[in-house]
Amino acid sequence: MTATSSTAANAKSNAHDGSPPMSASSAKGTQRERVQTLIFQTPAEMARRVARRIAMLIEERQAAGETAVLGLPTGSTPIGVYQELIRMHKEEGLDFSNVVTFNLDEYYPMTPESLQSYHLFMEENFFKHVNVPAENIHIPQGDMPRAKVDQHCLAYEHAIEKAGGIDLQLLGIGRSGHVGFNEPGSGPETRTRLIILDEITRKDAASGFFGEENVPREAITMGVGTILDASEIILMATGEHKAPIVSRAIEEAPTREVTASYLQDHSNATFYLDTAAAGELTRIKTPWIVKEVEWDAEKAKRAVIWLSKTTGKPILRLETSDFHQHQLHALVHRYEHIDRLAREVFEDLRQRITYPEDMVSGERVIVFSPHPDDDVISMGGMLDVLAQNENDITVAYMTNGSVAVFDADVQRYLHFLQMSTEALGLGEDATRHIEKTREALTTFSARRAGDDVDPEQLQVLKAHVRYSEAIAAIGVMGLGASHARFLDMPFYKTGRIKKDPIGAADVDVVLALLREVQPGHIFVAGDLSDPHGTHRMCYQAIKEAMNRYRAQVQRGEVAGAQETSNEDNSNEDNSEAAPQRAEAPPLTIWLYRGAWQEWETHRADLFLPLSKAALDRKVEAIFKHESQKDRAMFPGAYDEREFWQRARDRNRQTADTLDNLGLPEFYAAEAYVVTDEMP
Repeated sequence: MTATSSTAANAKSNAHDGSPPMSASSAKGTQRERVQTLIFQTPAEMARRVARRIAMLIEERQAAGETAVLGLPTGSTPIGVYQELIRMHKEEGLDFSNVVTFNLDEYYPMTPESLQSYHLFMEENFFKHVNVPAENIHIPQGDMPRAKVDQHCLAYEHAIEKAGGIDLQLLGIGRSGHVGFNEPGSGPETRTRLIILDEITRKDAASGFFGEENVPREAITMGVGTILDASEIILMATGEHKAPIVSRAIEEAPTREVTASYLQDHSNATFYLDTAAAGELTRIKTPWIVKEVEWDAEKAKRAVIWLSKTTGKPILRLETSDFHQHQLHALVHRYEHIDRLAREVFEDLRQRITYPEDMVSGERVIVFSPHPDDDVISMGGMLDVLAQNENDITVAYMTNGSVAVFDADVQRYLHFLQMSTEALGLGEDATRHIEKTREALTTFSARRAGDDVDPEQLQVLKAHVRYSEAIAAIGVMGLGASHARFLDMPFYKTGRIKKDPIGAADVDVVLALLREVQPGHIFVAGDLSDPHGTHRMCYQAIKEAMNRYRAQVQRGEVAGAQETSNEDNSNEDNSEAAPQRAEAPPLTIWLYRGAWQEWETHRADLFLPLSKAALDRKVEAIFKHESQKDRAMFPGAYDEREFWQRARDRNRQTADTLDNLGLPEFYAAEAYVVTDEMP
């Protein structure tokens, strides 16, 4: 290894600068927070706490011979709660026979059997696993004639009233701030009704419907007033992509623009957040503004960077008066020489800038790419440098990405084959088979409904489109098919947007690759804001596989692992000496972020400068993913830019940020967190 050894070591010692994780018991709000807020280290911890609260309510009602009335949401956020409740039912005997449920909403029109139906979601994720009586389950109907919708909504309100009202209402929050389907503009007087979905909500839902054009334009939802009538309300939010709207809902006055903000007016409402979703709260992002803080090197660094950005001054031009004018008196008092503090922060950041020639060389490297384009979108510059530095690189594409390919792309390739059969020397049988396949696809596409699952043959063809693009993309960096490994992890192969949970088979796939390659470095997508959840699931599989891999190395179960020598053993009869356990090979973990976020300046451990030529090569590699260019199937809401534009702009912005802080000026830069353990 080159000079990167010391750089990486320094980076790892400072890994994950930023707000330390908080448990709910230690989280204390500030005067800016208008509603009770609890923060948890992980979504799993949050889910367990919510599930215990629900179980306690159920058991209290059972002891009193009463029903427990629950208001339930759908979406990815509450799934952890449902899984924990299912576990408690199966392993601890939690009884749901006295539970009555009312779901928040349902698309309209929508049949209960549709893949996107909330009836089906609740059945698959909760009801079929517990013993809630069927007659106690209430979900708005999305398949009734329009003329009867108003009557149905009124009946839904009456059913809630007849049940004695909702004891505990669970909520998620949309990125427009809605609860249920109460879009911006909904007020606290609203009741269960049919509502027109706004553009942002439909864009967010597009991935579940194979395109925005298939998302229903309306939905039936409980009103804000209906929700506020519940005795207790718990709103759950996870992920950095929710942080901005969560901050508005908690810290700004109630407004129709953010319907979740009306929870501030409820006497028993609580926001349950993981640390990522809490990231924009003042007490997390800039705690010195709202409370006394115990200053340490990490907080001081954050404050200096923040002050530089706030004042528009480079770090080394900050004056003591700047600190005093921005509520940083205690920091001035804590550090006798404020100029020295600024210089220390500046030097800390400067030393994190690592040039290509000082990067990893001659090492075995695995780049884990959740989708077949995340590698070049997120770390194309780094991949280029790793190749130039003659590392032994394996790019492991974890999922096949088939659901993100349009039928028309497959048609185009089949048409090419059909036209080229003679040039390729294909016989008549192959020609007829291609023609038959193309005709079948044309028929399927013509009658396709939004919830149709691709036939298995079409799924394979779409996967091969993504695979060929991935190989072409890394070819820009001088790598070839031999460097690409397509793991095709089982959890993804449902043919639907909704994926299976990560299982033992997924972990085994990753573990087998680790055992085979025995890398010195792995690159992992730390971009857990991916709205489709695939990055989070891949991260989970890698983390579990890493734990097993290191344990196996320690037990000497990995071929090639080095055992500790017994030469210096003072025991005269070395044959009786206990064999020494194998040492795990040094392994550095590099966390990158992709299309959705970049590492914050104070959290990044390493900045890789990119020249214009390097950034151009990265963009060229992204262009090779033609099925995702111009019009990607799942671009995510809020951002109309193509993925190559997001990558270019993000890397340019990172360089501009460093420049504005007074650091060397670069054309572009990528940022990484470097660590020994996956957090």
